[in-house]
Amino acid sequence: MTASARLDLRLAPEDKARVEAAANLRGMSSAAFIRAAALREAEQALTAEHVVRITAREAQHFVAVLAEPFAPNAALRKAMARGDTLGL
Repeated sequence: MTASARLDLRLAPEDKARVEAAANLRGMSSAAFIRAAALREAEQALTAEHVVRITAREAQHFVAVLAEPFAPNAALRKAMARGDTLGL
């Protein structure tokens, strides 16, 4: 991977020293350490927004509802009829 985009960051001196110490413990540059930490945190944040957690009981109900035969309600029947008249 070739990195070409920049991200500037300002830290308090004590925060910079802490990051540098942690990066040294991992045998990484400060930039590589910060990049890895930022990407790990970004992945967790994005996953938290896209993953739905449900209980076992909710999962059973969801599967049961999916197993029921499909029956369109009045609004859907009307919309499908309208689509037919429009040639959709």
